[in-house]
Amino acid sequence: MTRTTNKTPKPAGVTRRGFLNSAAAGAFVAAAPLYVRRANAASSELNILSWSAELPDDVLSDFQTETGITVNLTPFSSNEELINKMQATFGEGFDLCMPSFNRAPEFEFLELLAPFDTTRLAMDNYVPSLLDASEELWTWGGELYHVPHVWGSEAIAWRNDQADLSYADMSYGLLWEGDFAGAVQMRPTSGLLGLGLWLDATGKLPSNRMLDAYKDEATMRKIYDELLAYAVAHKERIKQFWDSTDTTRSGFMQNGCTIGQTWDGPALGLAKAGEPVSYMAPQEGALAWIDGFALPKAARNVDEVYAFFDYLLKPEIAGRVASGSSYNSSVKGADAYVPEADKELFRAAYPEDALDKLWRYPASPSWFNTVRNEYAEKFKVA
Repeated sequence: MTRTTNKTPKPAGVTRRGFLNSAAAGAFVAAAPLYVRRANAASSELNILSWSAELPDDVLSDFQTETGITVNLTPFSSNEELINKMQATFGEGFDLCMPSFNRAPEFEFLELLAPFDTTRLAMDNYVPSLLDASEELWTWGGELYHVPHVWGSEAIAWRNDQADLSYADMSYGLLWEGDFAGAVQMRPTSGLLGLGLWLDATGKLPSNRMLDAYKDEATMRKIYDELLAYAVAHKERIKQFWDSTDTTRSGFMQNGCTIGQTWDGPALGLAKAGEPVSYMAPQEGALAWIDGFALPKAARNVDEVYAFFDYLLKPEIAGRVASGSSYNSSVKGADAYVPEADKELFRAAYPEDALDKLWRYPASPSWFNTVRNEYAEKFKVA
């Protein structure tokens, strides 16, 4: 379907059964895509500007064994870092990059991407609601510039050997009030967002579940002025600001953090490794995101790109990606290849009505991220 970016984005409170019920059931959830071995790929390579934990090493190693194509990863840990790298190089040296779905307006403006040839992709193998999210924001000029890879969330993680928490009490407010002073970790940008959702839910700072911050810059600044003042006044509660999977893990395991607002992947990865860490969506709603792939105009190894998709879109491979990354697959049938222990962690992370409350990031207006980062930096250095 053809969609344009001037369409009003779905609000974050939109029915989750449309966006993520199929993703929840199919989060680990078909026909297997056609996969073609490329006989001439022995000396080929594929260069990906990649989120640091979303392409497991063993999957890439087996892809090389299967095809002869060597995958070279250049990791990044934020969309800002990705955009900076793409702008600095005009995409040269990369055959794929991995933007989050809500950053479409910036990439459309930068004109650094080429559209996908969807006839070379097994489009029917994607979970429909996740593909719809990409198509909604990343279709311009009648062509598609983004396909989903994994989805996940940001919510509350904690040391379960130091705190006994339940879904009934789960809230972003735990980070700002209660028994965890000096033992909290968060990211400055999304930490302010979580604070806003809690203050909205308690009636202390009405913001239409923070959607009003996306209306215009003046409205956003009015909301964020109050968020920043509150956050700075309570900054003694923060033990560390994380900026990557590794710093999140070290926060819990080496740096004395008891609780934090974190991505699901690092926390669930620790849990699977036997560490005393739990992860759960709060009552205000976990922050839901989708990361995917885009094709730089400067890509040189385009045949290898489509060979890679042939491989990734096989349900058994997608299940290994989900398990290895501790995020959730965008491929139908992947659930059959995810260990039961991973499914149990998923159910524990999203109990009762948590999936219906997921807060999906809207498309970011052109001015939004610059202003958001301004407030985040003020919070960080205050």
